[in-house]
Amino acid sequence: MRKLLLILTLGFICFSLGASEYHVSKRGDDRDPGSVELPFLTIQAAARLARAGDVITVHEGVYRERVDPLNGGLNDLKRIVYRAAEGEKVIIKGSELIEDWEQVSESVWKAVVPNSLFGDYNPYKDMVEGDWFNPEGIRHHTGEVFINGRSLFEQNSLEGVRHPKAHEKAVDPSASLYTWYSEVGEENTTIWANFRELDPNSEEVEINVREACFYPSQTGVNYLTVRGFEMSQAATQWAAPTAEQPGLIGTHWSLGWIIENNVIRNSKSVGIALGKDRATGHNVWMHNPSKDGATHYNEVIFKALDAGWSKEKIGSHIVRYNVISDCGQAGIVGSLGAVFSTIHDNHIYDIYTKRTYSGAEMAGIKIHASIDMLIEHNRIHNAFIGIWLDWMAQGTRVSRNLLYDNSHHDFFSEVNHGPYLVDNNLFLTQSGLSIQDASEGGAFVHNLFAGRTKSFNVPMRVTPYHHAHSTKVVCLRNIRGGDNRFFNNIYIRTAELEEESFTDRGGQHISIGYGLNAYDNAEYESVAAGNLFYNGAKPYKDEVNSIQKPDFKPGIEIEEKEDDVLLKLHLDKSVRDVHTQLVSTQVLGYTVVSEAVFESRDGTPYVINTDFFGSKRNEDKPGVGPFESMEEDLLELIIW
Repeated sequence: MRKLLLILTLGFICFSLGASEYHVSKRGDDRDPGSVELPFLTIQAAARLARAGDVITVHEGVYRERVDPLNGGLNDLKRIVYRAAEGEKVIIKGSELIEDWEQVSESVWKAVVPNSLFGDYNPYKDMVEGDWFNPEGIRHHTGEVFINGRSLFEQNSLEGVRHPKAHEKAVDPSASLYTWYSEVGEENTTIWANFRELDPNSEEVEINVREACFYPSQTGVNYLTVRGFEMSQAATQWAAPTAEQPGLIGTHWSLGWIIENNVIRNSKSVGIALGKDRATGHNVWMHNPSKDGATHYNEVIFKALDAGWSKEKIGSHIVRYNVISDCGQAGIVGSLGAVFSTIHDNHIYDIYTKRTYSGAEMAGIKIHASIDMLIEHNRIHNAFIGIWLDWMAQGTRVSRNLLYDNSHHDFFSEVNHGPYLVDNNLFLTQSGLSIQDASEGGAFVHNLFAGRTKSFNVPMRVTPYHHAHSTKVVCLRNIRGGDNRFFNNIYIRTAELEEESFTDRGGQHISIGYGLNAYDNAEYESVAAGNLFYNGAKPYKDEVNSIQKPDFKPGIEIEEKEDDVLLKLHLDKSVRDVHTQLVSTQVLGYTVVSEAVFESRDGTPYVINTDFFGSKRNEDKPGVGPFESMEEDLLELIIW
């Protein structure tokens, strides 16, 4: 044993001595060796040379390039690390500066850009398209025009630039009066833009010219760390679940990336992509509409399994401490490629704010096949939908997230059979839905809900469920609804929005209300206990040990102070009176359809014994809701 340890130690030392550190600087030259004294000029020059164990340190400056990593690491101990130098601001941009604008009228300007600037890809020719994308009568290019970092709204004609009209669906309709239009010729691309009161020759005007900022052309580039960069302005394509999913930064069907401490913004479609490859299907529904999209996606899943989709080859990424904003489709997206990953402590906001198209993939975090994932302690707001788990959420935990001011809903569980756990979250959007639930087999524990609940079955689609902790499919089944667990939550009616129940033309039974009565008519029975209902929110039909206070209005207020978020909440003595229990795997049991146990992704039992802040709960009588210490009267907490 001693001899073996000595050999391993010597091997590690030899490996460490053999590892290289490459430096990149704006004063460098790609003909140099990449040392600290003679650095490279481009990050790509270092990417061509880096091997497992190497570190690429990038120094201050703006790097207008797409990093296409050619090689990956071997494991967690032999990664390739791309990092911004300590204390230095390093920006990677998919855009180029455009100067010498010619004034056409009072606020309309024109720039003639040589096509040589774009190389073999011109985003002003490339249309945004894909499965589940609806352009709503507008021609959308992957190109964008920015002034002082703010993107303009594309128009279909020069007339739309000369006489813009406010797009009322936009989060900020006044911003839609800043417009652009382009025409591509054989030699040049001409761009017209209405900059309103701004003079583009006195401001910073950029156009995005590259498909990504950091994205490997090849799949299987494993074990990379990308740390400390600011990345922006990429001409990313729509990322459908049945297509290759590019992002401003993306893993491209790989294993074991760490994406941390980055600022990611201004992506035409997606900020961070943990998605699938092209070989298993690329917008297959759009190219073959004779079959429905659900059938196509099931075929993609089985193609992926045939190609080796498994824990050993795909996923297990870590995405943490990033700030992600101003993305047209999603902050973080992943179809199949995000399995076994962890997404935590990210701030995601201003997603899908232009609203010039529609589709089915817009969210702060949108994951297809969230198998054994942990989505924890993320702040998501102004994101249309906060967290959207679509197909095959099994073994996943959504915990301690802060969601508010999302215009549609905070959490959407779509066509999943479970088990999945949602605990200690703050669902604070009041104008829409806290939860839209078109699944079964979920457990909701110690959450705070400020909006409505929508529950419905999905009889027309069959979706997979899996062997525990595996991508291997057991069978496919439609969604009948119910089979949920609701323990120790607080439900508050915060607005006078409608409650309704009806059956649509597709045979879906839809119920919307405050609280849990939306589940009363689901096919599978649910279990509910120890919940608190304020101001008219209603319990589940067979609920036990819960309290209703129909006349008490807690009055939720959210206040943003610089980097902090303050929650103000009025409570009454009911928070002390609810009879709760400690929730564990034993309490949660197993699901009806997948017949899988509610347990941690490593197979150990759940014990929900900490709160939103990570504080220890009273195991004899845990506090109701996400905070263990909740007292009568006004509660004021810094929640971020």
